[in-house]
Amino acid sequence: MSESRFSVLRDIRAAHKQGPEAIARRQRDRLADIVTYARAHSPYYREHYDTLPERIIDPTLLPATSKTELMPRFDDWITDPSVTLAAVQAFVEDPALIGEKFLDRYTVTTTSGTTGTPGIFLADRHALTITTALSTRMLGSWLTAKDVARIVARRGRIAMVIATGGHFASATAGAALRKNRLRRNRIGVFGVHTPMPELVAALNDFRPAILAPYASMGALLATEQQAGRLHIDPALVVLSAEGLAIGEYDRISAAFDAKVRQGYAANECPFLSYSCRHGWLHVNNDWAILEPVDADHQPVPPGQRSHTALLTNLANRTQPILRYDLGDSVLVRPDPCPCGDPLPAIQVQGRTADLLTFPTRSGEPVSITPLALSLALEHLPGVELFQIVHTTPTALSIRVQPTPGADPERIWQTVHAEITRLLANHKLDHVTVTRATERPQQTSGGKFRAVIPLT
Repeated sequence: MSESRFSVLRDIRAAHKQGPEAIARRQRDRLADIVTYARAHSPYYREHYDTLPERIIDPTLLPATSKTELMPRFDDWITDPSVTLAAVQAFVEDPALIGEKFLDRYTVTTTSGTTGTPGIFLADRHALTITTALSTRMLGSWLTAKDVARIVARRGRIAMVIATGGHFASATAGAALRKNRLRRNRIGVFGVHTPMPELVAALNDFRPAILAPYASMGALLATEQQAGRLHIDPALVVLSAEGLAIGEYDRISAAFDAKVRQGYAANECPFLSYSCRHGWLHVNNDWAILEPVDADHQPVPPGQRSHTALLTNLANRTQPILRYDLGDSVLVRPDPCPCGDPLPAIQVQGRTADLLTFPTRSGEPVSITPLALSLALEHLPGVELFQIVHTTPTALSIRVQPTPGADPERIWQTVHAEITRLLANHKLDHVTVTRATERPQQTSGGKFRAVIPLT
């Protein structure tokens, strides 16, 4: 199916204007369409849906799936037989290809996720068209004419403070944007692992109109702005990847004198939701289905927090995401959101960021985001799984599970060197890094946290 960006934009505006029933009708039709396509082109889904009715418009009729189950069946999962796991893995191992198209037609992103199972995700042109169109709807809900004027006055410069050096979703998006000659000078990509003094200096020089950091980094930058070291004037701050304590959003807004918004999304569905002025997240229900469920994957009613959530991406035909277990706890608002948006409103618990704070030798606190630590190890060869535990104010313990056949001693030396280097860059060379005897552990709820802050 190929649709122009204009026709998609026209449809999402019409659905939003027509209200919940029009959105639900589109959702049912698109679910039936993508399930039919998956059965016809994916050996995995053909096998799993063999006994189901011919037309599916109710997602609860489908068995749940997960990254742990799907990744080992990658070649059967994908609907394009020219795509193989071996070829995609070779592609993502090359950092020079970040932002490039795999086979000249697919955007590829990677993630380790909360289950500890690495994931590789492809999006075709149609899925990217939907993502772009829904981003337009999101910005339209966020920005007033006054906001747009402020952004234009700052030449539309966007500062992305993100994970770099890998095929992460944000890094891939940033690299792709910078390939456009007209946008290149307006897109600034800054590494989340950059020592704070260097990052502050770079942002002061860039002077962004829109600041787009991970949420935990946004909180750190707000502190720098309040202290007078950072002095930028963005019209909009867009937070991603994690949640923060409620009061932090107001603090960030006050620090920058800017509108603060955020989204809840995943590599599996980058357009999943966007926030409103009341702090609720609205799910793009015309192109995605998010089901709050209990531990047995049974529906949880609105107003009750779920054990996990099942995601269906209605736009991605190349790698169908159908009733996919995200591992996040969500709560659906039982009544209409006061902002007036007809899309369902949710709150999310399960991606809350906890900064790791250490004292310097002189006693001053230095905070590091969990992402900065995990990214130092995430793609080291020979590391299958790791867990960083903040055990005392000046100590970290690291649980490492090497890949089969890897030399545990050599792997540990590499892990130790990477973490101590990162700490030294933040003037924390006195923090001890020790090797744990136990393997990485899941929480009682079955989730996996790569970084565990000091309690």
